[in-house]
Amino acid sequence: MLALALNPTPRLVPNWPMPVRQPGEALIRVRLAGICGTDLALIRGYKGGYQGILGHEFVGEVVEADDPAWLGRRVVGEINLRCGACDFCRENIPNHCRHRMVLGITGRDGALAEYLTLPIANLHRVPDGMPDQVAVFCEPVAAACQVTSEVHVCPELPAVVIGDGKLGLLVAQVLAAGGAEVTLVGHHPERLALAKEWGLLTETRDDGYRLVVECAGNPSGLRSALDLVRPRGIIVLKSTYAESALVDLTSMVVNEVRLVGTRCGPFGPALRLLATGSVRVGPLVEATYPLCEGMAALEHAGRRGALKVLVRP
Repeated sequence: MLALALNPTPRLVPNWPMPVRQPGEALIRVRLAGICGTDLALIRGYKGGYQGILGHEFVGEVVEADDPAWLGRRVVGEINLRCGACDFCRENIPNHCRHRMVLGITGRDGALAEYLTLPIANLHRVPDGMPDQVAVFCEPVAAACQVTSEVHVCPELPAVVIGDGKLGLLVAQVLAAGGAEVTLVGHHPERLALAKEWGLLTETRDDGYRLVVECAGNPSGLRSALDLVRPRGIIVLKSTYAESALVDLTSMVVNEVRLVGTRCGPFGPALRLLATGSVRVGPLVEATYPLCEGMAALEHAGRRGALKVLVRP
């Protein structure tokens, strides 16, 4: 099959072996996939040398499964594959399974290809009326929802999101859907204008924020977060990048600031937010490429300030 792989540099491979479905898994024909900042970070060396098919954001159609009820279903899929037996799995934190594989990131070929396999337990059915161009955002919206899983978001909570890229725009909408008073910090006037259309604020307040979510995608985001958080406030880190962040953490001790890292999140709430239009993703799509132009899609996605680039096999 055709695949966009990191091996060890990114290249389009016309004869990548078809994935072999194991018992309990589904073979999925990819309908649409997204390029994420994590994919670009992997190319730059994040995770220390992953090799395989890139991509973990997708919507697809089940073409093989043990249970025929799944055949023909449009699905999205959680990206962490767990062993089910280790202590973390038994403690119900399977996303941190000691033996986990992560679709397109760790030990498991990803979604920038014509086909992929995932356990049936990882799959979620896409509502019939939801376009592929919306469903493909389920994984990043789920990651945004994880902020509200880790931090209580009450009505009128003063919150600020640092970064007006793809993830920042999603996180800001998720927080606003939970009733928070959300400010978006960024450098792109057209995106800040979009945020205002959505009812978000774009001017920071002088007295700081109880909740700061860092989505800058680079080490400077944490420094900005420390400048904006109130004493006893919470900083949530969402960015992943290959570089190291050098910051003075003394202010966190003095101001008793909590630092929370979040990663993957719940697909059910994400699908509901997308289905109701509470999170709008249409304005985030910048381009769609056929998979045969995958290298051009990667180049586009890597441009400074690019929004979502989609790939259609």
